[in-house]
Amino acid sequence: MTHTPHRLEIENASIGYGEKIVMRDLSFQVPHGARVAVVGPNGAGKSTLFKALVGILPLQSGRILIHGELLGAHKDCVAYIPQHEDVDWRFPVTVSDVVMMGRFGQMGWLSRPSKTDKQIVRKSMEQMGIGGLANRSIGQLSGGQQQRAFLARAIAQEPHILLMDEPFTGVDVTTQEATLNLLDHLHSQQVTTIISTHDLNLAASRFDLVLLLNHKLIAFGTPQEVFVKENLAQAFGNSLLVMENGVMLVDECCPPEEEHDHHDHAEVK
Repeated sequence: MTHTPHRLEIENASIGYGEKIVMRDLSFQVPHGARVAVVGPNGAGKSTLFKALVGILPLQSGRILIHGELLGAHKDCVAYIPQHEDVDWRFPVTVSDVVMMGRFGQMGWLSRPSKTDKQIVRKSMEQMGIGGLANRSIGQLSGGQQQRAFLARAIAQEPHILLMDEPFTGVDVTTQEATLNLLDHLHSQQVTTIISTHDLNLAASRFDLVLLLNHKLIAFGTPQEVFVKENLAQAFGNSLLVMENGVMLVDECCPPEEEHDHHDHAEVK
């Protein structure tokens, strides 16, 4: 039996804001090239986890390893697409500018884009179907087009790991399909993708692994291993509804205090 390398390892990580701990003693390992869905109720710590994985939020304890080295040792290894509401869309940049930001790690902030950088940016925009919007202001785009611009930026970065926080919330069907197709493409390229979603059925049908959270790790494994009654009850309590056809729905009409209360809004800059 061959050993599957772990691209990402989280060891006994506790994450929070100041004295408020949101996630406690989190430990799991993501295999090379896996597609992982992160699920849990509102305020469970999903966005907090993503900010720790990209280095925005320091750990209170524990450590994060990528390719066996501490987070930060690898230049531009992790691409991150935040939730739509966490971005200041008024920032005056074009779509092409946003996508070119994905190349900054390779070319440096003060360097001019090379011919190769420009080719990668153009190809990334075309791959996401926004090649004709290159000179449009990012703030003038629809929500779905804005997300595709950020997806193109992530592709241009050529990351080993892609993190996406709630990419399927509030977008049109075309953008959802484009996102899922991109995940399949990245999987074929052995890029690890970690996506948070409220759609449990999507998590069960389109992802290799599921990370179930509620301020701690409840379960991590295949959808069949994770989506069992005991785990779901522990995560969602009485808010989970399972229909006769097996479809899982979460009633979150009255969510707890959101972790978004602590979010720093990310500017496009």
